[in-house]
Amino acid sequence: MPHPCLRQRALDALLLRDPPAKAQAVRELAAADAPIDATRVFATPPGLPGRPDRPLLVPPKDVPTRSPFTPEGRIALLHAIAHIEFNAINLALDAVWRFPGMPEAFYRDWLRVAAEEALHYGLLADHLATLGARYGDCLAHDGLWAMCEKTAGDILARMALVPRTLEARGLDATPLIQAKLLKAGDARAVEILDVILRDEVGHVAIGNRWYRHLCEQRGIDAVARYPELVAQYEAPRLKPPFNLAAREAAGFTEEELAWLAGWE
Repeated sequence: MPHPCLRQRALDALLLRDPPAKAQAVRELAAADAPIDATRVFATPPGLPGRPDRPLLVPPKDVPTRSPFTPEGRIALLHAIAHIEFNAINLALDAVWRFPGMPEAFYRDWLRVAAEEALHYGLLADHLATLGARYGDCLAHDGLWAMCEKTAGDILARMALVPRTLEARGLDATPLIQAKLLKAGDARAVEILDVILRDEVGHVAIGNRWYRHLCEQRGIDAVARYPELVAQYEAPRLKPPFNLAAREAAGFTEEELAWLAGWE
């Protein structure tokens, strides 16, 4: 019996509500040699994305400030990162099923991203358990998925504003968070963030690659178009300090980094 199309299976995984079940489905899908039908256009089903009843989602301003220098604050900080990684699984799966007409490598790239985000989520969930907590115990916000929904109608905007904007913010923030966690004495959390930072450089690079591919395909100046998309979709303003070395490793050009420096 033929295997279902990889994009259909990615959508099925996206609809799963239980985080461990979703992570396991993604790992299995990444290991499978499923065929890809890049021509198929799917109807958007209800229930996207699949996620558990908790955490309770509130506006970003209502998520308490997280300091790692108390047990509760460190749990809240690590929970926030776990929430980002769980949402990142959903973002990558959404790119696989939603956008037809792309080369096969596009879908393979984002499936690999989903699998690595599932690994990150699992590492953080396990570490939270050692602190007497679990994913869902703290408040969280929905900023990542909100941008996913806003860019659902334009793959160019999705590539510009999710991986190379929102996820690239992690390249900047992670070293600062690691310094605080190291000072708080949580060496294991620092190790986990080393893994996340290494992989996220690759994820942002994938976003850069496909953003430029689409710009070239459409005859668009990639550098000039980016700030227009930021304004059009009201993307969050990037804030320094910027991790220029990681951004360069992720494929941002000198011209793009110079433009970014103008935000400081």
